[in-house]
Amino acid sequence: MFSAKRLGTARKRRRLTSKALAEAAGLAVDTVSRLENGANQPDEDTVAKIAKALSFPLGFFFDSDPEEIDVRAVSFRSFSKMSARERDAALAAGSLGLQLSAWVDERFDLSPANLLDLSYLDDPASAAMLMRQHWVLGEKPIGNILGLLETQGVRIFSLSENTATVNAFSFWMDERPFIFLNNFKTAESSIFDTVHELGHLVMHKHGDPKEHRSVEKEANAFASSFLMPENDVRSRVRSFPSVDSIIAAKSRWRVSAMAMAYRLHQLGILTEWNYKSACIELTQRGYRSGEPMGIERETSIVWRKILAALWTDRITKSDIASSLNLPPDELEGLIWNLAGVPARPEERAGQLRAVG
Repeated sequence: MFSAKRLGTARKRRRLTSKALAEAAGLAVDTVSRLENGANQPDEDTVAKIAKALSFPLGFFFDSDPEEIDVRAVSFRSFSKMSARERDAALAAGSLGLQLSAWVDERFDLSPANLLDLSYLDDPASAAMLMRQHWVLGEKPIGNILGLLETQGVRIFSLSENTATVNAFSFWMDERPFIFLNNFKTAESSIFDTVHELGHLVMHKHGDPKEHRSVEKEANAFASSFLMPENDVRSRVRSFPSVDSIIAAKSRWRVSAMAMAYRLHQLGILTEWNYKSACIELTQRGYRSGEPMGIERETSIVWRKILAALWTDRITKSDIASSLNLPPDELEGLIWNLAGVPARPEERAGQLRAVG
């Protein structure tokens, strides 16, 4: 049977209205609307036109209905208010990510979720400390945030949206935590976004992240405390540091210069006047829009090993896309810039066990 929900998912991924899709496919707007509402079953010619207009494989529309993500359970990290079309496109990417995740679960044993439920806490700094204690991290900088979260059972995917309005989002599904990251941003910003979403996953697991405005501030404070523990910062940075000292310090904790300055101000190491002056100078040096001499982007340990393990059986990304009836660009978008260089065979041994 033709899946009306899959039609909606594909249309949203292409950021098309029903009218725009109808025009592209040479169909009546009412025809597209009725198909997406499930009121009709289309003939072969109509499906072929829709598939061509959306650049989705024909088989995609005849698979079982995709698992839908409840927008009320999703935390979006955005610099500005996103449009409904941007939100729907991101959620549709999440739906496709769930399909890919299920495909991987059938073939590999991945780490189960090992996150605390800290929804009872209203102190982000305490929540960050408890997560570090739970994972036995101490207070030193973390060398690979993506790798850490993956080993603790967080499923991480890319967002191929080239827009600053959708930075990242996260949600729980069947007791599995998911994070989707916009990797068009700087490596430092992506690290902060990842831990910001971790804050949502552990502090706001049971509530609607849009119930009150403080949740975004809480997630930011969680990320700041988790990435830059107070005792470690105080032991390394003297009072009233110069901008050069802030830039040097940011490399230790692998954060942006602006995030470093904010943390120092938050801890009272920078006064209000010093903080504002530092921000002005950092902006003049190009640290508002980027990170001159930034760190290397983190890559996924799990995706690198999965793809390398599949390649030993000559299974490529094209084969995965074909198996899922996904366009290659959509599969690539889900793991874009995450996989890195395929792992060597000796790196894979004993770390991912194929189960099918």
